[in-house]
Amino acid sequence: MSPGAERVDALVVGAGVVGLAVARALALSGREVIVLEREAAIGTGTSSRNSEVVHAGIYYPAGSLKAQFCVRGREALYAYCAERGVAHQRCGKLIVANTASQLASLPGIIARAAANGVGDLVQLSQQEARAMEPQLTCLGALHSPSTGIVDSHALMLALQGDLEHFGGLVACHSGVRELAVTEHGIQVESLDGTRLLARTVINAAGLHACELARKIRGFDARLVPKPWYAKGSYFTLAGRSPFSHLIYPAPEPEAHLAGLGVHLTLDLGGQARFGPDVEWTSSPDDLQVNPARAEAFYDEVRRYWPALPDGSLQPGYAGIRPKISGPHEPAADFWLQGPQDHGVPGLVNLFGIESPGLTSCLAIADRVVALT
Repeated sequence: MSPGAERVDALVVGAGVVGLAVARALALSGREVIVLEREAAIGTGTSSRNSEVVHAGIYYPAGSLKAQFCVRGREALYAYCAERGVAHQRCGKLIVANTASQLASLPGIIARAAANGVGDLVQLSQQEARAMEPQLTCLGALHSPSTGIVDSHALMLALQGDLEHFGGLVACHSGVRELAVTEHGIQVESLDGTRLLARTVINAAGLHACELARKIRGFDARLVPKPWYAKGSYFTLAGRSPFSHLIYPAPEPEAHLAGLGVHLTLDLGGQARFGPDVEWTSSPDDLQVNPARAEAFYDEVRRYWPALPDGSLQPGYAGIRPKISGPHEPAADFWLQGPQDHGVPGLVNLFGIESPGLTSCLAIADRVVALT
């Protein structure tokens, strides 16, 4: 133990929605918790640059952590938001088919969803889908009534409030320089030179989780996956949204789900936005929206909404998916890497926490508590 290191019980690195949910769960279990966040405020990374969709749990492989945590987390999240007064809406979504192969795939999507515990999908004819959304063009669709939207920042503020109520705290401007495995615990040194010795460390650094894990002295770097960065840009729709449900194109059969297609989502004010697309990048800081990408958005959106007016899409924002699988690879599952995987007591690395991480945050938090 280095001189001057202060002992703490549990440290969570990263104050995104998953880090805050984990810290809250640890605090509720009676642990002393400090969250270290390198930015000036909570939730400035992936947690504030997504669709804010509460996913039902439809597409993920049966038995995967994504499937389990999404289904469990979705109901926990709706209940938590209702209890805490966090703005949300179960608006539902339509998964629309516009090719013969997409239409033929719809029963398989229902079967996969049922295997994951999602039993409320309803297949709609072209006429039934148009009755729900008159502006929609499709050959058929699925209706997912459990899909919704949530105010992600209000959610994070509620999680932070719970954490602080139970004695925890969030320290912003607290980037981590390095970590070291010692016989007394895990020592964490921040950029300002502060040293803390923790019994438990949760690496919830999102896009930087792999980088952070490689900074741990005494940890086998071969256990750290390669990070991949899949950028997703969003374009906002000028004017009123013609849709009241979220609209997702049905995935093409056999396609690797790097993303779920250019879909229409709504915010809680009813404003529509389209995205995200998938653009592989080498940097987690590549967050500028290229206006030229709008042309491809018009082509994608007009497959299900031919009436999209020219000039109505405005560059919105971009986010990066913190993936641990690359282009042309099947999408990797969440990886909650605990002591049983690497042998370091008290250390949990959260790798590849992309979508449905927001929906799954409370379920992920429960599993992390069990791992510590």
